[in-house]
Amino acid sequence: MGRMPYKVAVALLLIAAAVSMAAFWATSAHPPFSPDDPRFEVKGDVARGMLVFAAGDCASCHATPGQSDRLQLGGGMALASPFGTFRPPNISPDPVDGIGKWSAADLANALIGGVSPKREHYYPSFPYTSFTGMTVADINDIYAYLMTLPKVSGRAPPHDPVILFGIRRAVGFWKLMFFHQGRSVANAGGKTVPDRGAYLVETVSHCAECHSSRNAFGAIRSDTLFAGGVDPQGTGFVPNITPERLSGWTEADIVTMLKTGQTPNHGRVGSSMAGVVANTAMLPESDREAIAHYIKALSPVATPRP
Repeated sequence: MGRMPYKVAVALLLIAAAVSMAAFWATSAHPPFSPDDPRFEVKGDVARGMLVFAAGDCASCHATPGQSDRLQLGGGMALASPFGTFRPPNISPDPVDGIGKWSAADLANALIGGVSPKREHYYPSFPYTSFTGMTVADINDIYAYLMTLPKVSGRAPPHDPVILFGIRRAVGFWKLMFFHQGRSVANAGGKTVPDRGAYLVETVSHCAECHSSRNAFGAIRSDTLFAGGVDPQGTGFVPNITPERLSGWTEADIVTMLKTGQTPNHGRVGSSMAGVVANTAMLPESDREAIAHYIKALSPVATPRP
């Protein structure tokens, strides 16, 4: 067999180089907002930011473990998963160990694009896959609120991912397959309902992140949205919150649960949901009603088997 013609070899090398460069660019972290974006020059409303913070359940993951003040946001809680152990970072306004030197645009890039100020991908254990649908106004408000909270020194321990995700660029490939910037995971099927309840449930409160099953790559399975599934630790089962499971609940029952933790059968929510209720109890009654109305309007979906 003769040698490969020189021109063919050169062409193949050029094609390989072009493919490599395209893959490198496609898997790089691209912040959706520039540092001088004028939309983030608007000063946020601290009081409104407190409500966004509560709706987002931020303290449940970012509060320093082992103390009772949910506003001590030193991070460090271990989140076990099949892909390794991840630890939420310090998001207090400490300028060294927290986000005190961040701008509102930096926060927006994290929430909307899953991109750090160092232009690195965040692991999707941080639910930017849902937060990506947040409004600029809400981001300005939560930024203003975060900057009023106590400064906490000390950084969270590093993540301990499995080998596949030991290189951050691997997250870039994951994003290409499963991340839809600018819209909620719950809208991946195109079933957008433009109301307050949808925005709270699908985006800010990111309910699908827990109340859905995931595929082999850790992405939410669109056919199990809100239908529950095995929790990320693999030690329990997160309940179905579609009408398949909650058919006996009224909207008023859901509103009561979100305010007090009490369920219609005279029980109380527990585990991580107790922390969620601590936050939803702070919301206006109209927001709890909007959440309840949206949940009751969901299509019934059967709970997947473990």
